[in-house]
Amino acid sequence: LDYQHVQVPFEITLWIMLASLAKIGFHLYNKLPSVVPESCLLIFVGLIMGGIIYGLNDRSPPVMDSDIFFLYLLPPIVLDAGYFMPSRPFFENIGTILLYAVVGTIWNVFGIGFSLYGICQVKAFRLQDVSLLHNLLFGSLIAAVDPVAVLAVFEEIHVNEKLHILVFGESLLNDAVTVVLYTLFRSFCEMPTIKSMDVFAGVGKFFVVGLGGVLVGLSFGFTAAFTTRFTKDIRVIEPLFVFLYSYLSYLTAEMFHLSGIVAIISCAMGMKRYVEANISLKSHTTVKYFMKMWSSVSDTLIFIFLGVSTIGENHEWNWPYICFTVIFCLIWRALGVLVLTFFVNRFHVNTITSKDQFIIAYGGLRGAICFSLVFLLPDFHRKKLFIAATTVVILFTVFIQGMTIRPLVDLLAVKRKRESAPTVGEQIHIRFLDHLLAGIEDISGHWGQYYWKDK
Repeated sequence: LDYQHVQVPFEITLWIMLASLAKIGFHLYNKLPSVVPESCLLIFVGLIMGGIIYGLNDRSPPVMDSDIFFLYLLPPIVLDAGYFMPSRPFFENIGTILLYAVVGTIWNVFGIGFSLYGICQVKAFRLQDVSLLHNLLFGSLIAAVDPVAVLAVFEEIHVNEKLHILVFGESLLNDAVTVVLYTLFRSFCEMPTIKSMDVFAGVGKFFVVGLGGVLVGLSFGFTAAFTTRFTKDIRVIEPLFVFLYSYLSYLTAEMFHLSGIVAIISCAMGMKRYVEANISLKSHTTVKYFMKMWSSVSDTLIFIFLGVSTIGENHEWNWPYICFTVIFCLIWRALGVLVLTFFVNRFHVNTITSKDQFIIAYGGLRGAICFSLVFLLPDFHRKKLFIAATTVVILFTVFIQGMTIRPLVDLLAVKRKRESAPTVGEQIHIRFLDHLLAGIEDISGHWGQYYWKDK
């Protein structure tokens, strides 16, 4: 028996098989998906598997490796989201999405960080050894709204298009802010003294990481579009270019310490319109179903490994710190949404309703991104406390918020997504109004969204 020869591919195949069978079993009982999100079930399966591994080996189960998550599991999910992202509502709300993603994330990071530092000054909690920088470092990772968790829950509740694009768009784009702040505070923690130039360099890095990711993504996207112009005699490899150029954009951005998520979204959205005009219908179908399958497998493995990695001895349970972390995450998220939406509604005719604001604040789910970042922390005496707090926040947001958001959407009568596609007449009417408004903007000399959309 030569198990060692096939161990890695054999175990990977078994994990995928287990995850797929769990999903089949979950959907066999029709009423269960309407009550419990699929992500909750997968984490629960992971918790059971982690408990079995821990019981049999008497040691902690394997933790999901951060490189495996960021380089292999996350890109397919983000590629699927970017490629099938409804571009019209995304670009119509790009200002609001960027405000939530950039300003909102910075608000949450500093709010949570300073609040937790205040808690650490209470002598009864025995946390005086946790510095302000360490709390801000923890705040930078725990403030990250996770696109995987948000997508898993919001695709099941079918809220209206604008609400969905605001929450999901924010969760995708806040990656750049989170990673920059995380690396910035991590480097500050390792410095003996922090100079003013270090702070200015960190601020400049925001723009470099985000804009650099966009440029890398668009360059690969347009290259993919150009390449598919010459594949009419060899249709069979057309889908390959879509996946290769997208993945290369992600890896190239990561190689230059730019935002890989922003790069792959830009690549997918930049190339879709042109690629679909060049490739055959069969290639388009192949791209669609392979992308959905690849994304679903990655999504499933992430949630199962979240459950598996939760079991073990890598936690330090200081309940005041952990409970206040959950409370501050909820409070600062809600305050940030209320304050930012107040300013957004002053400049928009189609305002964000109070019901939608509540769902945006309540939909700030945490997941695998902050779980991977917390294990990347440098070793120090309170690392296990941060791991425990991150684990509790993820389980709270995915289970409690994830399971109650559907009943709350029903209770508040939040506007739902339109099930039927627009008719030909409606599409003609929309296009006519777009061109009319673009013409009005052009005549008046105002370069608004309709002017650029028409270009």
